[in-house]
Amino acid sequence: MDWTQKLIYKYNTADTLEKLIGINVLMFILTFVFRTLGFLFQIPADFFVEWLVFPKGLLELAYKPWTIITYAFMHSGIFHILSNMLILYFSGKLFLTFFSGKRMLNLYFLGAIFGALIYTLSYNLLPAFSETGRSYLIGASASVMAVLVAIATQSPNMEVRLFFLGNLKLWWIAAFLVVLDVIQIPISNPGGHLAHLGGAGIGYLYITQLNKGNDIGSWLQSLTDWFAEFFQPNTRKGKMKTVHKTRGKKKSAPASRTDNQKKIDIILDKISKSGYDSLSKEEKDFLFKAGKDM
Repeated sequence: MDWTQKLIYKYNTADTLEKLIGINVLMFILTFVFRTLGFLFQIPADFFVEWLVFPKGLLELAYKPWTIITYAFMHSGIFHILSNMLILYFSGKLFLTFFSGKRMLNLYFLGAIFGALIYTLSYNLLPAFSETGRSYLIGASASVMAVLVAIATQSPNMEVRLFFLGNLKLWWIAAFLVVLDVIQIPISNPGGHLAHLGGAGIGYLYITQLNKGNDIGSWLQSLTDWFAEFFQPNTRKGKMKTVHKTRGKKKSAPASRTDNQKKIDIILDKISKSGYDSLSKEEKDFLFKAGKDM
């Protein structure tokens, strides 16, 4: 198997989270490829970034509306993308334990949209930014905060081991990052921190409404269905099929979606009362598998 086949196989078997991270990394690499080409040939190369980052100016936004999503796949430096992708990976893995890849994709987009809206409203309405010139929003931080706060809202008492700090509850981590953003607004990068808070807010709202039976991300579904298809893991190995017959026994019918949903509801109710760690291994495995199938 050569490297191209390996890449195709990796793509086909990757889940939504892995593909989100992959796209972020690819866009980061392309950013610096264009910069390198611009340097070598002494030609303007910033058009790639400028056409994808989110502008504060409403007139500029009017002819670049796609930037309300695309900026969330761009990063300005290695530490920027590394920190975002690490948080996205760990919070995303936990999110997929409870919810489907499609819901994660919707929330990622919602975080980007609401982060950008908070940013542009702040820069166009608040006195603190009245003298600011051209400004742009770049980075996945708003989307990442949406995913992190969402899973912290869903299971606040779930404990994760964080390097040398030991076991920490999810809501402690989310609350610390939110407070850190508030503190840093007057110090540096105020637009970025305001966007983070927009993402955190929509993450909290998304889960609280979802638990009430309202999916506030459903309006994005028609827009992202074709995009979600790209993120859907493909484990098919080809057109050839192995067919065999079983004599004397009938295949047992798979459990109905209704039965599965009842079991999921029971497990989620147990989590809300006693925390994620109260689940047995079988319950955790079932919830993880069900989350991918939803």
